[in-house]
Amino acid sequence: MATKKDTQSPALHDADRHDLIRVHGARVNNLKDVSIEIPKRRLTVFTGVSGSGKSSLVFNTIAAESQRLINETYSAFVQGFMPTLARPEVDVLDGLTTAITVDQQRMGADPRSTVGTATDANAMLRILFSRLGKPHIGPPSAYSFNTASVRASGGITVERGAAKTKTVKATFNRTGGMCTRCEGRGSVSDIDLTQLYDDSKSLAEGAFTIPGWKSDSQWTVQVYAQSGFVDPDKPIRKYTKKELQAFLYGEPVKVKVNGVNLTYEGLIPKIQKSFLSKDKEAMQPHIRAFVERAVTFTTCPECDGTRLSEGARSSKIKRISIADACTMEIRNLAEWVRDLKEPSVAPLLAALQQTLDSFVEIGLGYLALDRPAGTLSGGEAQRVKMIRHLGSSLTDITYVFDEPTIGLHPHDIQRMNDLLLRLRDKGNTVLVVEHKPETIVIADHVVDLGPGAGTAGGAVCFEGTVEGLRASGTVTGRHFDDRAAVKESVRKPIGALEIRGASTHNLQDVDVDIPLGVLTVVTGVAGSGKSSLVHGSLPHRSGAAGENVVSVDQRPIKGSRRSNPATYTGLLDPIRKAFAKVNGVKPALFSANSEGACPTCNGAGVIYTDLGMMAGVATTCEDCEGKRFDASVLEYHLGGRDISEVLAMSVAEAEEFFGAGEAHTPAAHRILDRLADVGLGYLSLGQPLTTLSGGERQRLKLATHMAEKGGVYVLDEPTAGLHLADVEQLLGLLDRLVDSGKSVIVVEHHQAVMAHADWIIDLGPGAGHDGGQIVFEGTPADLVADRSTLTGEHLAKYVGA
Repeated sequence: MATKKDTQSPALHDADRHDLIRVHGARVNNLKDVSIEIPKRRLTVFTGVSGSGKSSLVFNTIAAESQRLINETYSAFVQGFMPTLARPEVDVLDGLTTAITVDQQRMGADPRSTVGTATDANAMLRILFSRLGKPHIGPPSAYSFNTASVRASGGITVERGAAKTKTVKATFNRTGGMCTRCEGRGSVSDIDLTQLYDDSKSLAEGAFTIPGWKSDSQWTVQVYAQSGFVDPDKPIRKYTKKELQAFLYGEPVKVKVNGVNLTYEGLIPKIQKSFLSKDKEAMQPHIRAFVERAVTFTTCPECDGTRLSEGARSSKIKRISIADACTMEIRNLAEWVRDLKEPSVAPLLAALQQTLDSFVEIGLGYLALDRPAGTLSGGEAQRVKMIRHLGSSLTDITYVFDEPTIGLHPHDIQRMNDLLLRLRDKGNTVLVVEHKPETIVIADHVVDLGPGAGTAGGAVCFEGTVEGLRASGTVTGRHFDDRAAVKESVRKPIGALEIRGASTHNLQDVDVDIPLGVLTVVTGVAGSGKSSLVHGSLPHRSGAAGENVVSVDQRPIKGSRRSNPATYTGLLDPIRKAFAKVNGVKPALFSANSEGACPTCNGAGVIYTDLGMMAGVATTCEDCEGKRFDASVLEYHLGGRDISEVLAMSVAEAEEFFGAGEAHTPAAHRILDRLADVGLGYLSLGQPLTTLSGGERQRLKLATHMAEKGGVYVLDEPTAGLHLADVEQLLGLLDRLVDSGKSVIVVEHHQAVMAHADWIIDLGPGAGHDGGQIVFEGTPADLVADRSTLTGEHLAKYVGA
């Protein structure tokens, strides 16, 4: 018979009481003393308008402190080799577990980095071929396109005992798989000489057509003209063979020009060092345009783009070489590996199989292992990073995701939701920053930040269930069930951009006419060929009347902690000139990176103290009090404000300030208008770019590109990082662009943008080899009525048709 004691539930163990992550008094970036409690082993979604403080709370506070505490468990010696992390500004952080961050930063654009090298799949394949490949050509390095073959021999000195040395002959041999012609890059570059100079002219007549190279004053040009190697008055086409060799390929040598010692170097190596060794995205637009014109990249003729040596390509398993395996779609490669039955490498095959199956499961089966990592979209890169965590045996981890649905078609979002729930069900805490209602709705707990963005945000507006959010009356709650209606009437096109025989990546000889003068949305499941069609065909084209194509892609904007919206958009130039004109001084005085900088902090506003293995400390500069400028500069005023007060203004305040009165500056006002147009009215002009969210950076980039003289605007997922309430403003901006006579082409998955389009081009039907075809062209209303594609089905469901 059971006693009373037996039937009672056991008392809760003390260890089971730690079921919350407690945050008290968080003040990172714009957070205003935020205090919340997040349940462990649950899925919590953080939402709120772009710039409301979501990333500051989740990434810069919770995940950052978890990483810092883990780093402190290592010895002081090991910590010396690790990045130093400062403690976030927060009073109490309790109940943290190990945090794994999966952000949406695109992978590095290093030409040697591929999907295979980024995920260990390539490393496992190399071992597999080194064990089973016939003929056997060497160790795993023999199949690596990043490893060159090296052979060396000679005498080495060996010390044996006191003052006894002996010279011993030694040889060193390493077999690598790198193609010697392209050095493992898969492509070779060719410089078009006709873009560098006009060979019918002499140097004295201004033969160079390189941006910034003027024959009369530019030092670089004077070096060539006065080097003595060529005749400056002879047309380049009449150079002798010897002169042309010295002109194009001459070795570096010292020459005297106007009494100054300078270095002469052939034109080709000079161009390679001056232009090709720099990041193309960081160049000024006219320099970037020159590089794109002058340099052509062609597939390496020796390795046919595989990057591998002939030896590596000759070794095969079941008639498949490692080059063949890397070019296969991953779902097909997974089937090939599954058919390999070799007991001697069974553990390796199992590990490789699990990795490849994870690709398929996460919806990336259409990729190939040789796909350059830099060509992946933000959403694809984030899912590639997820792969190593899917089969992990670790539990009680905190997984932090930054908008995991970015770049996903509505059809693919359910699959992502399933993965997030699986991670939670294994006993992990899953924290997700997200805007899409389809993902917010699966949350166990919701934290809504706001109410506004920037200084108007940083507070918790709601905490609780999804149903509670719907009824809460917050900005997110009010817009949660918003549904855009399909346009009743659409604009008529004024022409068309013809694309014929497009075959980039997986496109299957696509012919399509993209209408001009309207809002066109290109959509389709992830990997169906949208970006390949738009970015692969349009940037090199001009419109019907020769309009330029302005492309705003997903690449992140570059910027250090010294960069801010004013410097990035070019706004600071007219402001500095206005200050200089009114006060009768040089514009350089009003730059914190130039003559006007505070001498103590060099214009940074803070003093950085390096504490070796411990986190460095940033303290506000006592001399300038964080204003970044020398005290004498702050005595100069424009409209009653000094330069530091102007940079502390929000875009909305500055728009009013520079719009009228003494400070009236039309050039500055135009830039501020564009920033306000894209919904960045709350941003401070001097706010460091490093503190901006992903959505803010995307819109800052859009505002900058709007200044370019373009007839056709190509936008790649402009809703990335946008809150439901901000999408409406974006649609208004797109309408204004079209109404002003522009043609707007948007690559997008958001149903509100699709419903608002004048014309839809839907690619598919699937991803990779199963995609690359036009499956629908027409108006949104026709697509909803037709329901013949996955996009049509989801759009019909969205608009309630």
